[in-house]
Amino acid sequence: MKRWAIFAAAIALAATMGCSTLEEKERAWIFQPSDRSWGGSAELAQGMGEVWIEFTSQVTGEPVRLHGLWAEAENGAADRPVMLYLHGARWNVSGSAPRIRRMQELGFSVLAIDYRGFGKSTAGLPSEQMAYEDAGAAWDWLASKHPHRPRYIFGHSLGGAIAIDLAARTPDERGTIVEGTFTSIPDVASSMKWGWLPVGLFITQRFESVSKVANIGSPLLVVHGQNDKLIHSELGRKLYEAAQGRKRFLLVEGGSHFSTMSVGVAKYREALAELFSLR
Repeated sequence: MKRWAIFAAAIALAATMGCSTLEEKERAWIFQPSDRSWGGSAELAQGMGEVWIEFTSQVTGEPVRLHGLWAEAENGAADRPVMLYLHGARWNVSGSAPRIRRMQELGFSVLAIDYRGFGKSTAGLPSEQMAYEDAGAAWDWLASKHPHRPRYIFGHSLGGAIAIDLAARTPDERGTIVEGTFTSIPDVASSMKWGWLPVGLFITQRFESVSKVANIGSPLLVVHGQNDKLIHSELGRKLYEAAQGRKRFLLVEGGSHFSTMSVGVAKYREALAELFSLR
């Protein structure tokens, strides 16, 4: 909560300082890029393979090198599904190792990447468009390496918005899963106790998932923790309601922004079987 309050104050201040400063402040506060993981999460990343994805950015015109982690499904079967994992703000890809391992236990082989500005990936301040481009490059890599395996997209928090953008532009994903995500950044700002401030008018990194989610052609699983204090579950439900086609909303009792998958792993397994026929 505190960091979103700081973000609102920064946006209000930056609005008086010029558009370029405003955008840079937004990008810094929304992504909070770093090369750090949290707690002992990095230990769970040990044993995962390293992946490097190189391409030339259409956004910046510069060469890009993304770092990723690869966790093969426990049974190693060639027909097991593969997943592109897109993490949220602040921590590097190793910080998501607990969720990556749970998805591995649920039967997925997982590619998880760091966007530019995070971990070992190309340095710099990430942006909304750059993150979308990074996700697209990782999806292309996954398709080239595993063309005959069913491919899924997963995003947590800010990564959920990146996942929805990718799924809305991708014709060949088998399913999309988002957890603890939102309709748009302005909606997140307005949901806070200081939401009466006109912060949304100045936000350029908008992550308008609610306007894209209806374009997803695969089944969609929207998961939210009932006790999520950072991204309110009402935003997850509104996102779900805007989606078309096969979908399911899973509200995990007792789940916070960070513990929903660990608390609700049994519910996850049930939802994956029901919506995607995965067992």
